Amino acid sequence: MALIMLICKKNCVERTISMLENLKKEVYKAHINLWKNRLVMWTSGNVSARDPKTNLIVIKPSGMSYDKLSPDNLVVVDLNSNIIEGNLKPSVDMATHLYIYKHMPDVMSVIHTHSTHASAFAAIGKPIPVCLTAMADFFGCDIPVGELVLIGEEEIGKEIVRKIGNSKAIIMKNHGPFTIGASVREALKAAIFLEEGAKTLIMAKILGEPKSIPESMVNKLHKNYIEKYGQ
Repeated sequence: MALIMLICKKNCVERTISMLENLKKEVYKAHINLWKNRLVMWTSGNVSARDPKTNLIVIKPSGMSYDKLSPDNLVVVDLNSNIIEGNLKPSVDMATHLYIYKHMPDVMSVIHTHSTHASAFAAIGKPIPVCLTAMADFFGCDIPVGELVLIGEEEIGKEIVRKIGNSKAIIMKNHGPFTIGASVREALKAAIFLEEGAKTLIMAKILGEPKSIPESMVNKLHKNYIEKYGQ
């Protein structure tokens, strides 16, 4: 019986390691996608993802430049901030990410960038209105703004949980954007769509005042996108 239990335990550990290796690769690719899309620069920004079976979190190391990043140097932590795997310090935004995971059980990935155009809205402390059908499709609402709070502790996470509502993105005043998703891909898509929408609105202001789409139309567009778009 003891031998059987030992074998079962070994198989369980091996499966967990395998799942986390795949998650590490996914998180690494998301970081590189942020870099390629110029949503981050040098060492700024971070991606994390939660393993649904173990509740362990894979996150970027603090101050790691993207050209030095690899799946192997990502850090694995638990929801209590304990380092489970890795020799490097986790992102200084870890407490923010963990607070979101603890209080939003459907969230499986959190992404923080300092993308130029979305951060311009952070600088003036204004939400991003839905003025484009593409934003209505994916987000289904205006992108809210969270207040300026202390960086590095749980305060940003608390403000995000308070203010994000049904949105997949939020702009933190004087700081930058955060996006969430039920997968790494969804959070990454939100970060890319957010920046593109912000860029278009800033350019539109050169021509005149952008026109918001009525809420009833936004709701219909979002519903159609959720129910009908894609294969």
